[in-house]
Amino acid sequence: MKRHIHSTTLLATIIALGLQTPAARAQEHGETPQASAATRTANTHVAERLPLADRGDFDAAERGLIARDPALVIKDSDGQPIWDMTAYDFIEGDAPATVNPSLWRQAKLNDLHGLYKVTDRVYQLRGYDLSNMSLIEGDSGWIVVDPLTTAETAAAAWQMAKAHIIGDKPIVAVIFTHSHIDHFGGIEGVLSPEQARRDNVRIIAPKGFMQESTSENLLAGPAMGRRATYMFGGALARDARGHVDSGLGKAPSKGHFSILAPTDTIDHTGQTLTVDGVDFDFQYTPESEAPAELTFYLPQFKAFCGAEIVSHTLHNVYTLRGAKVRDALKWSDYIDEALQRYGQRAEVVFNSHHWPVWGHDEIVDYLKVQRDTYKYIHDQTLRLANAGYTPREIAEQLTLPESLAKPFHNRGYYGTVSHDAKAVYQWYFGWFDGNPAHLNPLPPSESARKYVEFMGGTDAVVAKARQSFNAGDYRWTAEVLNHVVFAEPNNDAARQLLANTYDQLGYQAESGPWRDIYLTGAKELRDGAMGTSLDMSRGIGLLRQVPIARFFDAMAARLNGPEAAKGDLTINFDFTDLGQNHVLAIENGVLHHWQRPIADDANATVHLTHPALLALIGGKLSPKQLKVDGDRASLGRFFSLLQVPDRDFAIVTP
Repeated sequence: MKRHIHSTTLLATIIALGLQTPAARAQEHGETPQASAATRTANTHVAERLPLADRGDFDAAERGLIARDPALVIKDSDGQPIWDMTAYDFIEGDAPATVNPSLWRQAKLNDLHGLYKVTDRVYQLRGYDLSNMSLIEGDSGWIVVDPLTTAETAAAAWQMAKAHIIGDKPIVAVIFTHSHIDHFGGIEGVLSPEQARRDNVRIIAPKGFMQESTSENLLAGPAMGRRATYMFGGALARDARGHVDSGLGKAPSKGHFSILAPTDTIDHTGQTLTVDGVDFDFQYTPESEAPAELTFYLPQFKAFCGAEIVSHTLHNVYTLRGAKVRDALKWSDYIDEALQRYGQRAEVVFNSHHWPVWGHDEIVDYLKVQRDTYKYIHDQTLRLANAGYTPREIAEQLTLPESLAKPFHNRGYYGTVSHDAKAVYQWYFGWFDGNPAHLNPLPPSESARKYVEFMGGTDAVVAKARQSFNAGDYRWTAEVLNHVVFAEPNNDAARQLLANTYDQLGYQAESGPWRDIYLTGAKELRDGAMGTSLDMSRGIGLLRQVPIARFFDAMAARLNGPEAAKGDLTINFDFTDLGQNHVLAIENGVLHHWQRPIADDANATVHLTHPALLALIGGKLSPKQLKVDGDRASLGRFFSLLQVPDRDFAIVTP
């Protein structure tokens, strides 16, 4: 059994007497701690600084409500809940001491769910997933915009719409605004591939959509999925000491996901389409919030869909789950372009997350504030970098002007000024801050052991860290104890005190992801790793649409290079149902692949179908079951060189 060390914010003299609060006693019995005095003070100051009583956003978030399911629980085919809005019923009244009051307010807003009318012939389903599904009524059918993350949530949202507004009208088009999975993954919940082909349904997406959406989830999926567990609090309880909100919405759903290839590609701003009698004026916005993204204006309804380049939160220039860094300057320029093109005409702005903005003056102010925020972070980061400041120094001193920091729609519920500034630095300068000491530092475990030794040994460091914890200096406590845990991973006293420290940092965080990351780190220190949020077995619909070459790219990224360098190898993959062959060659520890005729000098030739490849990747087909010409042992060596990703890799321990 682990020995739990109590940690409180009582004065050191009281601790010396051995007195404990109920919270301290709870910690010794392994329970999640209460908010410390320092955390209570910090959160009280937040509440005092912000106009939390302002109901403007709540009125906007409820405007146009048509219907709501008060007991919204969505289950998969096995009866397992993959979306549960009732889990957030505890979010009511004033913020508890364990939640930042500003984040609590955002969580209450994101709790408001249902079917809403945005304006004539434009509707939204909100609160059925992390993102929104928007519906536009055409002359003969419906245009679906961003069908959520999973088929189960999309189907439930569609059924709600059918019961109140859809009737028997068919889907005539689908718009994927960008390449993140919460905006396309649920497509088969509203439209099957067979139905799309049979009814000639138009699938509209930005240029590069298929490449970006599949590469993000396949090539980098294992590590990204593991980190997403931290970012979205997938392993945390839904309560006042656990996950309350992601800032952008409640959380991603956990069902089955898919994708459909576009029939219409948007590749420039000003491109127009008429879809079932509805005119669309598209804005092409790549390398903004997503590598492939678009927005659009509906002139007949004076409505602008901002996709995700604007929302009711400061967004991520770099997302903490890990992804390509975004171009803050381009992002700002796109918002300005939208303001210039549509700002004087639009009467409503609706987006891929949150609730709309109505009214000309409100829209102009909204777009200006979000535009100027990304540019301010961009420009001031470069100003400070050019003065010699490093990323951590810039992040510590960079704050937004009051005109940008005060609006609730611009606060750091999802992204933060701190990590966005570091992202801008990374965009221009990469990981190295120029300090020679940071050029080739020791790896974490080795440097940690030396740090602890320099600081007087484990016991001395933990004792000093406890003093810092009691003083409410949690950032420093975390930094110091991280060295101890990496030096001695089984040191229960250090692990428990570090977990308690992460709890307090999480309780104070305004950003939903920051809160979830801190609290997940605390949970893993206590209970061990809890896996990944990405289950590719639920993504067979997406995998069917992935180009064959992309799977071989993924194989190359899993090749054990040192072992592969011991001998060259050539394998043909002959896809009998597709009439194409791919030659895979390993040389110098690198896997190359080409679509070309069968190589006569290959060590082995595999004859298979596309579905067989998917079954092989999904673990439902063994390499021994494949039809092989040539040296089967060479094929066995090839598969042995492919390293299975560790989906439970350590984050808070070495």
